[in-house]
Amino acid sequence: MSDISLPLILLAALLAGASPGPATLTIAGTSMASGRRAGLAVASGVTTGSFMWSVSAAFGLGAIMLANAWLFEIVRYAGAAYLGWLAVKSARAAWAGASLKVPEVSQKSIRGHYAKGLGLHLTNPKAILFFGALYSVGVPPGAPVSALVTVILAVGALSFTVFHGYAFIFSSGPMIRAYARAKRVFEAAFALFFGAAALRILTAKLV
Repeated sequence: MSDISLPLILLAALLAGASPGPATLTIAGTSMASGRRAGLAVASGVTTGSFMWSVSAAFGLGAIMLANAWLFEIVRYAGAAYLGWLAVKSARAAWAGASLKVPEVSQKSIRGHYAKGLGLHLTNPKAILFFGALYSVGVPPGAPVSALVTVILAVGALSFTVFHGYAFIFSSGPMIRAYARAKRVFEAAFALFFGAAALRILTAKLV
């Protein structure tokens, strides 16, 4: 581990994970609209997706995907389509403007929220770029497997803390009350953000 700067790797992962983006916005929105259990389920899905991309990048899959443009393009268009669907869903909620009623969270809906978070992160092309850069820059070639495992676990623990922290914060009473008072405004903002993110993925030169 002497050639690996774990604090710098964790700082980069913290800045990327905690900054506003589709994942954190989805966790926040779900936590306010559907309660803490639902928000934690989405956070768990996002964390799992983050862990999967981290492992893939550590062992070279990210580089393989970037070298084969068609694989990357599949993820790119899937991610844009998923964000577009979230934008439409938020726009419909803003248009309906119904008063907030936190739904019962069944085991089935927990699985659905988990799948939502997992799907969101697995179809995020920027996750491939981020983790690919993280391991190519932060971990020297020929690093032992033990060092890779240490980085994977450390970044995974950080992701778990950040994403679940978002769920706890935004499922607090004050945040839910703020959402209830301005539900249409929140949902309209979510729709605009998700739509803009989808358009950006479709038009940006990511590789």
